[in-house]
Amino acid sequence: MQPVTIADPDKIFELLVDVELKGEGVTTDNLMEYVMDEGFMEPIYLNMKGEDPEAYYKGQANAWAVYQLREWKRVIIISGGSGRERRMQITETP
Repeated sequence: MQPVTIADPDKIFELLVDVELKGEGVTTDNLMEYVMDEGFMEPIYLNMKGEDPEAYYKGQANAWAVYQLREWKRVIIISGGSGRERRMQITETP
């Protein structure tokens, strides 16, 4: 997958609703619901890169491996990839 950067909150949610994460570690049928459950209701920035055979976009395998979503000072990073357990980390920037 080609790297993608989006700075429109509506478009971010439109894209995340079509992402499904399977495999080991963080999994979800709908990445939008997952980030909302983590408290990210007003995202302002999304960056996705890499390729993960256990991530699906619109039902097609090999979606992005790393998702970095920013909501003002909070950032959630979900990362995985081929042969790696998917992890999630939330940080706050100064």
